[in-house]
Amino acid sequence: MRKPLVAALSALALAGIGAAPAVAAEPAASGVGKSVDTDTPVSVVKDVVTSATSTLSQVTSPKLQAVTLAGTVSLSNCSGSVIRFPNSLDTDPALVLSNGHCLTTGFPEPGEVLTNQASSRTFGLLNSSGTRVATLRASKLAYGTMTDTDVSIYQLTSTYASIKSSYNISPLTVQDTHPTAGTGITVASGYWKRLYSCNIDGFVYRLKEGDWTWKDSVRYTSACQTIGGTSGSPVIDQATGKVVAVNNTGNEDGQRCTENNPCEVDANGNVTVREGINYAQEIYNIPACFTTGNQLNLNASSCTLPKP
Repeated sequence: MRKPLVAALSALALAGIGAAPAVAAEPAASGVGKSVDTDTPVSVVKDVVTSATSTLSQVTSPKLQAVTLAGTVSLSNCSGSVIRFPNSLDTDPALVLSNGHCLTTGFPEPGEVLTNQASSRTFGLLNSSGTRVATLRASKLAYGTMTDTDVSIYQLTSTYASIKSSYNISPLTVQDTHPTAGTGITVASGYWKRLYSCNIDGFVYRLKEGDWTWKDSVRYTSACQTIGGTSGSPVIDQATGKVVAVNNTGNEDGQRCTENNPCEVDANGNVTVREGINYAQEIYNIPACFTTGNQLNLNASSCTLPKP
C-alpha cells in the first residue's frame, strides 16, 4: 500500500521467487497499514522466507489444518473475506470485510464514517487452496471508517446461498464475543494467498498511527510477520474457525506513532513502541449493528460502532 505495486512485482522477479497474484487495475492507497507494499528485494526475500517458514509450521501442526483460504478474497490493494454474522440467513446478501484504509476513495479522515454508499468494487473469491474461482461484485459500501477501528464492510450482489451453490464456498462467521489472549490464530491473506499463524499476545488500550487512533486493538505474537497486502485479512481462531479480528497494521521501523509505525498508548498515556510487531482490530461488536437482511443499523441499542 505504501509504494507502487509494480516495484514489488519487479523485486520478486529479480529475486527469482515467482509471480504475485494478479489484481484489478484500481488505484492503490498509500500510507497507513498493511495494504500493498513494495519493499526492497532483500526485504521481500526476507518476507517470503518468513512466510515459507510459517507455512511449514502449519503443515506440521494438526490443529491448523482446518484453516484454509476458502472464503477469503483478494482486493486490488488488500485482502478481505466473505463474512456472515451469527444471525445472518443464507438468503441474505453476502458481506465482505476488509479495512477502512483499503477503500479506493482514500483514507477516511479521523472522525469520518461512511455508510451505504454505492459501490461496484470487485473481489476475487478464493477456494481452500487459494485458487481464484469467481469474481464477486459489491452493490454498496455498507460501512467504512478509520475512527476507533479500521474496517470496511461491503454488501455484495450475491447471496450466501448463491455463492455456495455456484462455488461450494461458505462464508466465515464473525465471533460476537471479545477475543481471548493466548488464542491460536491464523491471518489468512487473500491478496498474497498466504497464511500467517501465531497467537494473540494481548490487547492495546489505544493504538495510534499518524492521525488515527484505534481502541482495544489485538496485538500478535512475533510469529505473525504480516506484510503489505495483508491489510483486511480475516484473523481466524484456529480452534473454532471464526473470525475474531481484521488484520490492519504493524510497526515496521521502530518509529514512534508515525504512519506504518503505530505505537501503543495505555490508559495513563504511557507510550510503548514494539518494532516488528503487528496488529488487528476487533470485530465482535459489529454484528450488533446489522439487522434483518444484513442491513446496517447504527441506531440499534447495542451498537457501539462510530456513527457519521
